[in-house]
Amino acid sequence: MHAVIITGMSGAGKTQALNTLEDQSYYCIDNLPLNMLEELFTNEWVLSKEKVAIGVDVRSGKKLLESLPAIVQRLKDQFRTDLVYLYSSKSIIFKRYNETRRKHPLSDEKTGLGAAIAAEYELLTTVRSIADFQLETSDTDIYQLATLIKQRICVLSKKQLSLSFQSFGFKYGAPRDSDFIYDVRCLPNPYWVPELRIKSGQTEAVSAWLDEQTLVQDMYEDIKNFIERWMPHFIDNQRAYLTLSIGCTGGHHRSVYLIDKLSEYFRQNETVSIITNHREIEAKNKQKTI
Repeated sequence: MHAVIITGMSGAGKTQALNTLEDQSYYCIDNLPLNMLEELFTNEWVLSKEKVAIGVDVRSGKKLLESLPAIVQRLKDQFRTDLVYLYSSKSIIFKRYNETRRKHPLSDEKTGLGAAIAAEYELLTTVRSIADFQLETSDTDIYQLATLIKQRICVLSKKQLSLSFQSFGFKYGAPRDSDFIYDVRCLPNPYWVPELRIKSGQTEAVSAWLDEQTLVQDMYEDIKNFIERWMPHFIDNQRAYLTLSIGCTGGHHRSVYLIDKLSEYFRQNETVSIITNHREIEAKNKQKTI
């Protein structure tokens, strides 16, 4: 069996994640009280399932949330279990609740929305620290979230290493969901070549220019060798996912080029599932469609 426990901040997309997993043939239960979690896996009918996904949240209370690490470990001792934590920035959560006019599970007559979100964030600190996989949903719509769930969680049932490559621009902030971040702002920059400035690292012109830069190729080889050297050890340690981000200044030239080059190389390895994301390019394309 592959068991996935979905938790995280209210409004971060747990229900959507479960809906997506259900479409991928997971048997799903939402808002299960934590004191029933272990008992659920003593049921023969549930144990007959190959894939199970359970949603739990803060409504279980502080005491039971504190017991979740021990519960998860006992489940891991029995079968493959992954704890997935979904989160968004507090401002995004606040905005989502205001727009939908839904009631936050911790808000009441004495506790406003902002205080409820802050309280939930503190309650989930311990849970987040033990998560096998964290996924930020601040900048994703329901369709993008569904794609991410299928790309990053569904591959766990196949016992593959999900290797996620992400490009970004430091001027827009470093991503918070990376295991490794490489800063390539020291490399020659196509931005200063007038005819290349408005092109991206995915174009033939920019790629050809970067192909000729010795420092760029040295950086590529160093990152590639690092991944090849340590990836087997992550797999041996039953690591299910690994996120590697490469950042340049604007996230359109050098980082994009290197991410695509690495993705193409590692797609030849059948022991890993490759996911590629160009944060700034995708954000720009999204703005064009609005």
